Amino acid sequence: MARHPVTSFALGTVGRDQAPMTERAVKKYDYIIIGAGSAGSVLADRLSADGRSQVLIVESGGMDRSPYIHLPVGYGRLFYDTRWNYCLNAEPQEALNGRVDYWPRGHVVGGSGSINAMVYCRGLPHDFEDWEAAGAKGWNWQSVRATYDRIETRVAPDGSKSGSGALYVSDVSARIHPLNRHYFKGLQELQLPITANMNGDQPEGGGIYQINTRNGRRWSSARAHLHPALKRANVTLRTRSRVARVLFEGTRAMGIELRHRGGREVVHGREIILSAGAVHSPGLLQRSGIGPGALLQSLGIPVIVANDNVGGNLQDHQAVSYYYRATERSLNNDLAPLWGKVKAALHYALTRKGPLSLSVNQSGGFLRSSPDLPYADQQIYFNPVTYTVTGYGKRTVINPDPFPGFILCAQTARPSARGRIDIRATDIDAAPAIMPNSLSTEKDRAAAIAGGRLVERLISAPALARLVEAPMGPDVRGMSDEDILADCRARSGTVYHPVSTCRMGASAETAVLDSECRVFGTTGLRVIDASSFPNITSGNTNAPTMMLAHRAADLILAQGSTRA
Repeated sequence: MARHPVTSFALGTVGRDQAPMTERAVKKYDYIIIGAGSAGSVLADRLSADGRSQVLIVESGGMDRSPYIHLPVGYGRLFYDTRWNYCLNAEPQEALNGRVDYWPRGHVVGGSGSINAMVYCRGLPHDFEDWEAAGAKGWNWQSVRATYDRIETRVAPDGSKSGSGALYVSDVSARIHPLNRHYFKGLQELQLPITANMNGDQPEGGGIYQINTRNGRRWSSARAHLHPALKRANVTLRTRSRVARVLFEGTRAMGIELRHRGGREVVHGREIILSAGAVHSPGLLQRSGIGPGALLQSLGIPVIVANDNVGGNLQDHQAVSYYYRATERSLNNDLAPLWGKVKAALHYALTRKGPLSLSVNQSGGFLRSSPDLPYADQQIYFNPVTYTVTGYGKRTVINPDPFPGFILCAQTARPSARGRIDIRATDIDAAPAIMPNSLSTEKDRAAAIAGGRLVERLISAPALARLVEAPMGPDVRGMSDEDILADCRARSGTVYHPVSTCRMGASAETAVLDSECRVFGTTGLRVIDASSFPNITSGNTNAPTMMLAHRAADLILAQGSTRA
C-alpha cells in the first residue's frame, strides 16, 4: 500500500507535545472510530461484522475492568473517580447564581455508559417527530422504533425474553424497593396516569424504570457490542490513545494524528467517524479546523470549514431534587450500615439480585404539569434512598444516609436553552469551556416552576405525605413561584444528558451534519454520538445514543463508505 506523504497535510502545531511524527503505513483502515463509548462500541461491532472491513477504535481511557463498572449500584463509586471519569466542570452560570456545575463524563471503554445509572428510556414519540422536523430526514418515530425493536432483548420480571438484540433491557419491577409503592399510590390519589412500560406503546405516566443489565450486571454498549467484536481479526482497539485531530487532503478526511505514550503518529482511514460524545466530538472537530471561524483563527488553527454550529446548540436536562426523611425503612437501611453492605454483597454474589443489582433511580416517569399540555413536560424520579452529593474533590463515594429517606426530583423534559462547548486552546489536554446557559430562557424558568409545583402535588398526596418524617433541606411545600425558581437557581444541576453539539439538520446554516451524520463541507467524515441529536429527547439519553449508532451503521452499510 502506497505511503501518503505527511507533507500533504497541514500539520501545524497542536498542543505542547512536539514529539517526532511517525506514520503508520502498515495498514489503512476502512473505518477509524474515535471513542469506544455507547455509540462507538455499536459502530465497531456493526461495521466489522462482515469480517473484511478493517476497523480501528481509538479510546482515550482504559479498559472497563473495574468491578464497580459492572456492579449496577457501583455508580456511586465512579462518580468522582478520575481513573474512569473526566470529572469536568461547566463555566459559572449567571442564572445559577454564578455556581459551577459538575459534569462527570466517562473516560473508559464504554464511555459514560460505563459509569451512568443505567436508566433505559427510548424517548417519547414526539421527540423523534421533532428530529425529522428539524431536518433529520428519516429519523421519525416509526423509523427509530423499528431500530429499537431490532437491537433489544427485553427481559421480563419472570426472566422470559422477547427480541433478539445484543442489548439487554431488564424490567426490574418485581425487585424494586417496597418504598416505591407509596409513589404509585400517590399517583392514583392524584388521578395521574400510570404506565406499565415507559418504553412501550403508552410511555407517558408514572412507572418503573427499565435498566440495561444482564444477569444482574451492567450491560453497557461495550459489553454488548465491543467486547464480542474484539474477537474478530479485523478489529483493533487502541486504549489510552488521544486523537489530536483529523487530517485532511483538501476537505477530504483521510487520517488522524494520534498521541500515545508520548509519541505522535499518523493513521490513515477510508472513513473517519467521531464518537467521542457531546463534550469531546465538537472539540475534536474544532482542533481539526472545522468550527467557528473566529475561534479557530484566534487559536491559530487553519480553517477548513467555518461553521458556528460546531459546539453550539448544546442542550441538557436540569433538575432539582427534594430530600425527605422517611417514616419507614428505605434503601438507606439496607446499604448504609456495614452489616447491610455485607448482607447485600453476599446476596448479590449468590443470586446476582438484591439492591446491588439495581439502579438508584427506580421509579418516576413522564408527566404533564398541566392537563392542558399536549405532551409530558416533566420527567420525575422517585428514589428510595438519600445520599449527600458533595463537590468534586471533597469525597470520592456517594454513601446512603444513616436513616431512612427518599428523593423526589423533577426535570424539564425538553428545555429550550441552548449553550455551547468550545475548545480553550489547541492543547488536547486542556479542558473544554462548557457553557450550558441553564435557566436562561423564560420558557425554561416557567417549566422549572411547573416542575416544582408537580413535585409539591406529589409530596402532598396522602400516601407520600404520610411517608415524610421531615424534609432534609428546602421543602417545596408552601413555596411561592418565586421561591421555587430561587431554589432552582441555588440548587439545580445537570442530569448529565448533554446532546446536540454537532447536530443533524437540513443544512450548515443550522446544523453540522446531514441526515446520514456526514459533516457538511467535507467527505469521509461523520459524527455519530449524542452530539448528533437534532434535539434533546424527553428522558435519559443513553438508549437513543445507542439506537442512533445502530441506525447510522445501517445507513453506512447500505451505501458503502464514501470513497475518494
